[in-house]
Amino acid sequence: MSAPSASNPGLQPQEIEKIKRKCLEAGRSYIINDAEPQGDEFAHFLFVGTHEGKEVIFDSVIYTLRLHHSSLLYEMADEKACEQYPHYRKRRQEEEEAGEEVAGEEEWDEEVELFKAEVMDELEENETVKVKEYVQIDTDFDYGYALEVCLNVDEITDAQIEKFVRNFNNGALKLDETLYTFHHEEEE
Repeated sequence: MSAPSASNPGLQPQEIEKIKRKCLEAGRSYIINDAEPQGDEFAHFLFVGTHEGKEVIFDSVIYTLRLHHSSLLYEMADEKACEQYPHYRKRRQEEEEAGEEVAGEEEWDEEVELFKAEVMDELEENETVKVKEYVQIDTDFDYGYALEVCLNVDEITDAQIEKFVRNFNNGALKLDETLYTFHHEEEE
């Protein structure tokens, strides 16, 4: 296991100590990853923890169950739009290959977006999408280990992150296995 740590700085002792120092300076058990976007319902942060008996840096994202639910609704509606509109599928494939948005016909975009909104409304009304809390670790990552966390909270706050890190590192994390569905209010 010495080979992965040599190519992954987030597993090297000097890098781990650097993150520990930054956490201590911040007065928290984690530091915000300023290189990534932040929001009321999600946050990117770094902390030091243990995995399989070894200290590692966890490059983490934490988000609300409501946001996860919304993302899944959107993904399902997007897939149905690809099935319904072959030109949309082609443009989506071009965007994925280019890594950026590809300009399209605005009238057509409006029709596809309306279709996706209708599909999302139907999925939501039928409570098709059900979500639960989870933690997922990806050890095949370029900086430490990736950690994806989804919790049933209204917003992601410093206190929520601190509580998660403390419970995760103490082995006291209890995830809610209940399946939830959400009804999103329309923005006016």
